[in-house]
Amino acid sequence: MDARPGRAEEFEELRPLLFSIAYRILGSVGEAEDAVQETWLRFDGSSTRPASTKAFLSAVVTRISIDVLRSARVRREEYVGPWFPEPLLSDPYQDPARAVELADSVSMAALLLLERLSPLERAVFVLREVFAFGFDEIATAVGRSEAACRQLLVRARRHMEAGRPRFAADRQERQELATRFLDALKDGDVEALRNLLATDVRLVGDGGGKAPQLARAVTGAENVARVLGAFFPRLTRVDVTFEPHEVNGQPGVVFRDRDGRVLYILALDVLGGRIQTIRSVINPDKLGHLGPVADAWAVHHEIRQARPRPNRR
Repeated sequence: MDARPGRAEEFEELRPLLFSIAYRILGSVGEAEDAVQETWLRFDGSSTRPASTKAFLSAVVTRISIDVLRSARVRREEYVGPWFPEPLLSDPYQDPARAVELADSVSMAALLLLERLSPLERAVFVLREVFAFGFDEIATAVGRSEAACRQLLVRARRHMEAGRPRFAADRQERQELATRFLDALKDGDVEALRNLLATDVRLVGDGGGKAPQLARAVTGAENVARVLGAFFPRLTRVDVTFEPHEVNGQPGVVFRDRDGRVLYILALDVLGGRIQTIRSVINPDKLGHLGPVADAWAVHHEIRQARPRPNRR
């Protein structure tokens, strides 16, 4: 087989786009990376040169992702506790003309809405609404007629619109609110936290049965503020650091143990000047792509040992 000059360079130029398509379809960094690698193997092994490399590779990674998603859904049905996407700290694909759409489409809230769609609906929605592919390209990618793809998109839009918030915060407002939230979190300031939370705020975690997590979602500003204010200051006693960081295009926080290993992630949904949802991802299987992962059970035990004991009279 010849060296296919230029083929690797073409692929690498399109790799960010291919990963971003696969991640939005799958909600998994590891599975998306595997889908991109399989796409390269098929491209490199092809004896013909496509008329459009972008269209060809996008179609291949989409078909692979659809197949992976179909099998992944069975595993997700057996998942212990709430299932969240693997956190993405930086989307490799950038398009200044579609920056807002790209950030919104990769948010935890948007990816969880996409979970409501069938694999075909999800793929069509991602290719059309997020990446603006033509229906001819989409039809080739998913193996359906253009008319069928238009119908799939109509159904997908209906499901997505039904779950979208009525209004959203602008980027600057979200970041300012996240900064105030992090300050209150470090201080354990329950009143300040309460003032930043929506009345019906939800705090929910994804540990997958492999790390300490909330037994159930905590709801309501008062309850969530008290849980946050009571727990998070204890982390500083065992040298856990709080690092503000964009998570899936939205404000978030990365927590690391004293050795710099990732302990868990918080992702914030901000609506109408208040934090509406706080999602934590602590399942170590979903954090490995971010670097070395902390032993959450060990940190949890250390926190319990470091808890100040009440005075006894």
